[in-house]
Amino acid sequence: MDKGQGANRLQANSIGLAHIVFFVVAAAAPMTAVVGATPPAFAFGNGAGVPGAFILAGILYLIFSAGFTAMTRHVPRAGAFYTYITRGLGSPAGLGGALTALLAYFAIQIAVFALFAVFVSGFASSLGLDLPWWVWAFAGLAAVVLLGRRHISVSGHILGVCMIAELVILLVLDIAILAHGGGPDGISAAGFRPSDVLVPGLGVTMVFVLGSYVGFEATAIFGEEASNPDRTIPRATYTAVILITAFYAFSTWSIVQYYGPENAQAAAAASLEGFYFNAMEALLGGWVVKLAYILLITSLFACLLSFHNTLNRYLYALGHEGLIWAHVAKVHQDHGSPHVAGLVQAALVVSILGLFALFGADPYGVVFSWMSALAVLSIVAVQAMVSAAVIAFFRRDSFGRSPLITLVAPALATAGLAAAFCLVWSNLPMLTGSENPAVRAFPVIVLGTAASGWLLALRIKRAQPELYARLGQAFD
Repeated sequence: MDKGQGANRLQANSIGLAHIVFFVVAAAAPMTAVVGATPPAFAFGNGAGVPGAFILAGILYLIFSAGFTAMTRHVPRAGAFYTYITRGLGSPAGLGGALTALLAYFAIQIAVFALFAVFVSGFASSLGLDLPWWVWAFAGLAAVVLLGRRHISVSGHILGVCMIAELVILLVLDIAILAHGGGPDGISAAGFRPSDVLVPGLGVTMVFVLGSYVGFEATAIFGEEASNPDRTIPRATYTAVILITAFYAFSTWSIVQYYGPENAQAAAAASLEGFYFNAMEALLGGWVVKLAYILLITSLFACLLSFHNTLNRYLYALGHEGLIWAHVAKVHQDHGSPHVAGLVQAALVVSILGLFALFGADPYGVVFSWMSALAVLSIVAVQAMVSAAVIAFFRRDSFGRSPLITLVAPALATAGLAAAFCLVWSNLPMLTGSENPAVRAFPVIVLGTAASGWLLALRIKRAQPELYARLGQAFD
């Protein structure tokens, strides 16, 4: 590792609580998650019980956050899951977790670039401009890289505007439904009742619901740039989980009221794409549907910008540790951003999207569906490793914290996330719409990636013991 890297650090006190929440909620892409992910959950899962499933997922992630945030003040300010797992379970597990997290974030980026291209292509076609989907994907990538190169607060402001716009239009629909008195059955607690939630199909629903939370854990990766990180990161994490859960649960509950609990599943199955848009048109008019379509595109762009910044900081952390090309850890002289990491990341995205385009893969049916499933499987695996790391870390020294925080909560989170991994694994054909052997191999790919990181760390331990001794220490 270059000894001169010590001064080459991300700019401290660059962003506050609001900016971090914007990054996290934008990564969750509320418009995309509600309009795109929940209709199949209604259609193929537990029907009217989808709102309650979001409450269950929110509780799981709040339990996860208890141990995760407790450990925050005891780990370095950058590196996120890599440093958490390294400090708790050791360098081999830490490097395995880092590679798995990279797999997750690259996969979700590829998926969202494809979906972004699909919607932009459809919008451009309506204006008479027909271009291949990959052209729009690369155009979006160029914009993301340019913005990611700027000071982190620039991305924070853009994400804030996009997030507020998409939240507002969905809240307008929710309020319109309630003002209209609901649907055929009026307004009730349907959607949250145990008899709606705890029914066959809940497992399938949870697969889609868990995917809607991908990215919330990114709060910790901005620790080096946050103002007063010991307080900001925990607050941002809890705020993001509560906001995501409350918004998703309220929006899905509202749509259940519109169609009625007995009809919601059939309505979603009849028109996945029109499940929300039909309600918008009926209650608010066709112009709102057009506006919502545009906001869906901006939602996807905001999601891409958020994940680009997150992944840049993972690469920056690995570069600082000396595990990859040291120049990846260089920061921009004027903007304080890890701009070299952004260029490296862009080159990888171009290569992967280019291969999909070269082989004629369908951008929605293959690229988006397959890559989003791989991302969900990967990130749930890493989250489970983090919870296990919290237990191991506090076993050595509890720092005066309650066992409820240092043992009980992370143990429950580990069990819950392991179960979630198995749920996603068993429902991969449903999630991807494919029985392809490549899809079936996703769990092997995820576990193999983690194992590769473990073996790489052991190889470094034998060949470069000095480097191995420094792993997880670069940000101290």
